[in-house]
Amino acid sequence: MDDNAEQQQPSTGNRAAIVAPSYAVDQWAKALTTALAHDDAGTRRRAAERGRRWQAVLEGVREGRLTIGSRTPVPGLPAWVTPEVVRGGFATGSAGAAGPLLPHEQDTARRFGLPVTREALFAHHLTEPGLRELADLLDSGRYEVTVPEEAALLTVAWLARAGEVDGAVALARELAPHARELRFLPRPSQVRLGGAGNVSRRTVADARESLGRRRPHDAVETQREALTVWNPFADRMLAHWLATTDASGRVLERHPDERWYHAGAELLAEYRRLADAHTRCRKHRDPKGNLGILIGALEESVARRPLEARRLGLLRTAVAAMVRRRGEPGSARHAALRREQAAQGALPSHHAFARLARHRLAGLPQEGGASDVAPLVADVSAREAREWDLPAGARLAAPVRHIVEGTLDAPLGTLVERGLVPSAEVLADLLPQLVAATTARTYAGDTLPALMAANYRAFRRRRSLLLLNLEHQVRVEELPWVKAVDGHRNDGPDGGRAARELLRELGETAVRAFPGTLLPNVLVRELSVLARQADLGAPLVEELAADIFTGGFSPKFLAAARVAAELLGGTLYERYYGIDYAAVRNLAVLEASRNMLRSRPSRTSPEFDALCARRAGNPGSWSVAGNGKVIEQAQILTTHNLATLVGRVGVTPGTGSVRAGARDEPGAHGGVGNEDGWAVLALRGFDLVCRLAARLDGPARALATVKDAAYAWRQMIFHLSLSEPLTRAVVPDLLAEEASRRSPRVAERLAPALAGLRFVADGGSFGPDGTALDGTARRLVGWSTEPHWLLAPPAGASR
Repeated sequence: MDDNAEQQQPSTGNRAAIVAPSYAVDQWAKALTTALAHDDAGTRRRAAERGRRWQAVLEGVREGRLTIGSRTPVPGLPAWVTPEVVRGGFATGSAGAAGPLLPHEQDTARRFGLPVTREALFAHHLTEPGLRELADLLDSGRYEVTVPEEAALLTVAWLARAGEVDGAVALARELAPHARELRFLPRPSQVRLGGAGNVSRRTVADARESLGRRRPHDAVETQREALTVWNPFADRMLAHWLATTDASGRVLERHPDERWYHAGAELLAEYRRLADAHTRCRKHRDPKGNLGILIGALEESVARRPLEARRLGLLRTAVAAMVRRRGEPGSARHAALRREQAAQGALPSHHAFARLARHRLAGLPQEGGASDVAPLVADVSAREAREWDLPAGARLAAPVRHIVEGTLDAPLGTLVERGLVPSAEVLADLLPQLVAATTARTYAGDTLPALMAANYRAFRRRRSLLLLNLEHQVRVEELPWVKAVDGHRNDGPDGGRAARELLRELGETAVRAFPGTLLPNVLVRELSVLARQADLGAPLVEELAADIFTGGFSPKFLAAARVAAELLGGTLYERYYGIDYAAVRNLAVLEASRNMLRSRPSRTSPEFDALCARRAGNPGSWSVAGNGKVIEQAQILTTHNLATLVGRVGVTPGTGSVRAGARDEPGAHGGVGNEDGWAVLALRGFDLVCRLAARLDGPARALATVKDAAYAWRQMIFHLSLSEPLTRAVVPDLLAEEASRRSPRVAERLAPALAGLRFVADGGSFGPDGTALDGTARRLVGWSTEPHWLLAPPAGASR
């Protein structure tokens, strides 16, 4: 196993679900409840489909047709087949490329007079006419690969045209046993495959689908109805009753005439029409509400029934309250209020803006992004105002603009600077597009690079399986059609250089934009692909799931710890976390020597496993919290990829600000400026620590927030350890000052951690339990088998 072999124990999943289907039962029950009870028809339909998939999981487990935790969970389907996977990594038993024939498959069968089966389509495309049609698709670039299998027949055609008939025949033979079930034919497209270098958060089609799902918001439309319908009616009703007041202002002190009764009857008829047409608001139906009292009294009066004393008292109280609150209808105060409310009620709904934005997007190619979003988010024109019943010059609502701006097709740096990449998870979602382009550059020819790029993008949409026993997810190079063209890859300097440049760019973007955030597994996966292509020997490690952790780490974790030892030996990081990096380096050298002598390298690193367990206090019997403590020690020793990115990839902190994730401009903190980018990143990491500490007094998940705060703190210590010594010496005081500016409670929570940082910076060292001798200074880590000190109640609070 090489250094970058994936040890995939996904962060989703449930250990209990491995033993029993309780997790699947729970998910099935939730989907069923939503499918039966939700108000929205689309939501019910999607929930019913989820329920079908979870039912397939349950039936497959019960009947022994599914092996949960295996790379090949479905008997008879090789590992390379894209499985249908539901939340948590559970395979349903179906293949992603299976199911009913799609329209383009049916059309092809009709055009060539074939039986409408996948087996017939497969056989046809191995004939001369079929191969010619595939070759034309390759040349035009007007095809789409949504699951990797759809690239298989195109690869057969490419091999045949390249003169590699034996390779084409061998690939076809490997695919043939699955031709009856799986879709190996690509989808035709109206536009050519996109170019390299740009990315977009969503395609135009995705944006239009999202906008099409927007419906009028009940609360907003209810308020609009109140402002534009019921408030004006209430004013007319109030004015009608005020016409019966005398100089004292008491209602019904002056006897109404016939015109009053006639106008009252018309008001009641209007009320009934409004109540039938406008059903969102219910306050007017409340007989104890002011408007309800006025309506009830008018019904009795128009019927010429004298008002009882109690009814009359309620009427006079309601009228007085309405006048006191807003003034009499027509008065300056009342008129100003109603003008403001009318303007608010006249604002277009997000739903109306979404309809316009969806129309603007309709004229663009749907499969890719938009090169210019400015016209798409422009203010409503006069023509559009007439066509869509919107105010001319109105600005699109922010949520609608956000969806449309997500279609921007531009370099990654542009998206980051514009704030369109708000998290490391979003960044990770964009990377397959860039890695696909870089991967394509390693292939020779004109059409093969585009095909392999399309295949890679589709492969990265493949959902991870829940795996056990240190098995790794299927890699793109395991796909038979990728292996078939492996000999046409350019492994020379140009291919490696492109991968190295992109790896450095992406690593720096992640580190600079999100200095306090753990790199998500999907991001690590893409960076690992580039590291292998660049042949950098850069071991990148995933975040392991505590609920399915079995106690072992693959050898790349020790290799990553060795890189950290080379970078951080003698630094604040080593002293703060009590690491002997010299011993770690020696352990890694010894392990590498042993592996050279073995016929098969070990799948785990027993010495590293034992080291992490000792540092975690040897938790003993299995528990999620105990597993979490061990995993966290591996993250501490390896710096969870930061040392590898800096030491092997060459990532630097930069000196300017990065838009995404930044709350403060570099240099905003006294004593630290742009001359020390690492210190700037440390301070921005501490900003996240403070924000997470503030959440601990709210409804947020406390334990998860503590872990996130500890991860951000660790990355802050890493960045701080690489900063200038003078800056490092003053930063503890700066951090304490920054915490005190947030709130007294944040400062109180973080005081032990800040004291611990200052204690180590001054030459001290923690005891085995992570505290200083006097107990006031503490090392901040996230996982604990005891109540975490960061969650202690405020000083002086009753316990």
